[in-house]
Amino acid sequence: MVAFKVNDGERGGWSVLLVSGELDLVTSPVLRQRVHDVVADGHHSLVVDLSEVLFCDSSGVGVLIAARRLIRSCQGNLRLILPAHGAVDGSHVNRVLGALGVRRLFDVYPDVMVATEEAPEEEADPLSA
Repeated sequence: MVAFKVNDGERGGWSVLLVSGELDLVTSPVLRQRVHDVVADGHHSLVVDLSEVLFCDSSGVGVLIAARRLIRSCQGNLRLILPAHGAVDGSHVNRVLGALGVRRLFDVYPDVMVATEEAPEEEADPLSA
């Protein structure tokens, strides 16, 4: 069994959640709660780093869509980190989002450094699928 973790931090005015392990029916409520905690603390610019997620099912995708909706309702910004490739095939979540037809809903960046270069109120051009 792969351990699921959500670590948090900040970078350049952005709250950052680093997710690792398997994002599924059992673990997705943990991520949902962490996103709600970030917003409840008054942070509306959020980066969710999914580069260490090994597996994502539809419940994980549902949490990402709900996070997008919540952040947008606060006039905030949500950015996802989905590297094209990596040691653990970091493109898994990207492929799942694409297969479900929801990839276009998200601003996707290759890493946290790039995603947080601009201030939260500025919108950069995200990577295209």
